[in-house]
Amino acid sequence: MDAERIYAVVRRIPKGRVATYGQIARLAGLERHARQVGYALNRLSDDTDVPWHRVINAQGGISPRAIPDDGRYQRILLAGEGVRFTPAGRVPLERYQWKGAT
Repeated sequence: MDAERIYAVVRRIPKGRVATYGQIARLAGLERHARQVGYALNRLSDDTDVPWHRVINAQGGISPRAIPDDGRYQRILLAGEGVRFTPAGRVPLERYQWKGAT
């Protein structure tokens, strides 16, 4: 199942690091299917062990959610792991992006 491959990759992202949707798709063998990563993460239950909050968009931003406060919650979780944001609200990928094997 594609979702399980996605979850396995996301579980590998270390605390204090982030990865992009496209990066996760590539590492899961789903090149050019970044949206599928978003759909899979959206289906996670509240008590999941998958660190979904470490996945951000290619611009270093937190993607909009159907529930607006989810983005704020994601930012809080990342900040709690030491991830810092620019004044524009982006994560500097050159500093925080996980360099997982491709």
